[in-house]
Amino acid sequence: MRDYDFGLRRLHSLLGIIPIGLFLTQHLIVNHFATNGVESFNRASAFMGNLPFVLWLEWIVIYIPLMFHAFFGLYIAFTGKPNVNRYGTYRNWMFLLQRITGVILVVFIAWHIWQTRIQKALGTEVDFDMMADVFSSPFMIAFYVLGVVSATFHFANGFWSFLVTWGVTQSARSQRISTYVMTVLFLALSVIGIRAIFAFV
Repeated sequence: MRDYDFGLRRLHSLLGIIPIGLFLTQHLIVNHFATNGVESFNRASAFMGNLPFVLWLEWIVIYIPLMFHAFFGLYIAFTGKPNVNRYGTYRNWMFLLQRITGVILVVFIAWHIWQTRIQKALGTEVDFDMMADVFSSPFMIAFYVLGVVSATFHFANGFWSFLVTWGVTQSARSQRISTYVMTVLFLALSVIGIRAIFAFV
């Protein structure tokens, strides 16, 4: 049973980087085309939406891995025992924030899929004007900023854990360097995502 749980955790870690982390990065970059105006975003969005076998790609590359990662992640979040009250170290706080952002993301991603992919399936065009309408509400701007920052932190911090779990960074020095690299990754993706949000406002 312990080997089975270990294998699931390794799979959970891997899927968080490939393909989910790669999709997150690509999704934020496509959204960032909105900073160049309406036509730029609409062209980028239409290109992604009209890829060959797009429905199969979405299910195999995004939805199925995402559902496993989310549901098993909730199990990890609610069975883990953070001890920041006793040991308030940097990594213990990262452990706790990883679980908090994971729970936030389950809610945020479900809502985002409802507002975009499901609405598209119901016949609504997902374009610049639609997203501008979403962000006409200050609440939705704040909600999306929280969602984007949670996603970029969860990815970057999860990437750090992935490198440890898979034996890439074993020494204290390599883990410290990885911390700096992942902090830069978190900040860069956050800026890209937040700029995209305010491009629709």
